[in-house]
Amino acid sequence: MNENPFNNTANAFSLKSDKELKKAHFIFSSMSKPWLVDLGSKATMLALKWNLPVKGVIKDTVFQQFCGGTTDEECMPLVEKMFEKGVSSILDYSVEGKENEADFDAVVGKKLTLIHMASENNALPFEVVKPTGIGRFYIWQKITEKKPLTEVEELEWERIYNRVDLLCKTAVDNDIALLFDGEETWMQDAADDLIREMMLKYNHGKAYIYNTIQCYRHDRLDYIMELYEDAKANNYIVGAKIVRGAYMEKERERAIKYGYDSPICKDKEATDEMFNYVMHYILDRLDVIKLCIGTHNEASTLDAMKTLENKGLEPNTEDVWFGQLYGMSDNLTFNLAALGHRTFKILPFGPIEDVMPYLIRRAQENTSVAGQTGRELTLIKQEMKRRGI
Repeated sequence: MNENPFNNTANAFSLKSDKELKKAHFIFSSMSKPWLVDLGSKATMLALKWNLPVKGVIKDTVFQQFCGGTTDEECMPLVEKMFEKGVSSILDYSVEGKENEADFDAVVGKKLTLIHMASENNALPFEVVKPTGIGRFYIWQKITEKKPLTEVEELEWERIYNRVDLLCKTAVDNDIALLFDGEETWMQDAADDLIREMMLKYNHGKAYIYNTIQCYRHDRLDYIMELYEDAKANNYIVGAKIVRGAYMEKERERAIKYGYDSPICKDKEATDEMFNYVMHYILDRLDVIKLCIGTHNEASTLDAMKTLENKGLEPNTEDVWFGQLYGMSDNLTFNLAALGHRTFKILPFGPIEDVMPYLIRRAQENTSVAGQTGRELTLIKQEMKRRGI
């Protein structure tokens, strides 16, 4: 692995037509201008609110870049195309910000359908759940803060617990792994504790239930060490998806507002260090912890590949998966797959107006992550030059 395998743009963009590649160039060029992303995000949300005819434009540009479709059926041709290249998919029904029981039950119903779909398709090895997508943020927060629940809230928490258990049991019965997303620190302890309980109940012989570890938190190495010791003592397998994290600005602002120490690493370098510490800790303990490496960072990915090689593990080991978001870092995903590693794309879908908060986060993330948009653009230009377009 002397040469960087991620510079192979022929592999990276093998599924993109010339027209799609030019469109990607336009989108990432636009995202390199933070003021334009900010203005475009606000204008789009207003246009949708006022029912202006913008959905067609959205669907043909940013939606198409980062989403698989408006329905799961719409996603399937793309899922099959990627699987032919060795890339699996996780269908992510990306509807956010719901607050009532009917909406939560509807999300669970959708997730159950997706689990059953996945059980019949080798291209779909995982399903994903956002804890606050199936229960009110306020309840998760109250339990994290160890505040007593009212009688009504106790019943609400019971419903949340039952939804989580139903999803986990259905995933296990259908031989599908279930990834739980990480969220804000002030609700996460409740989710961590419940997901640990589900691992204890269901992760025997195989990691079916995975929790997400956001490594921009400076306490996450301690967390995974405690989970490892607990799993050894209680004879279950840990499923861990590691990411850098998604709520940094919000976390820091809240810490300042309420006068507590920020739970977030002090800078990008410290976050990278934490990510690599956690990753190596797990890679040394694959007998007990199974790992999904969710990253767009080339250095961390190369590090993981080299570590697997040094341990004498085959690239296609079932113990380690690599994952990226659809529409980003194709140079990682498709080149990893070409080298035989288990890889997936998280493929969001849903009605355009409901998925917009997700799309806006992706756009903002691309403007704020140092070098991300520049790297995407460089690779796209390189491939356009290679194709002579």
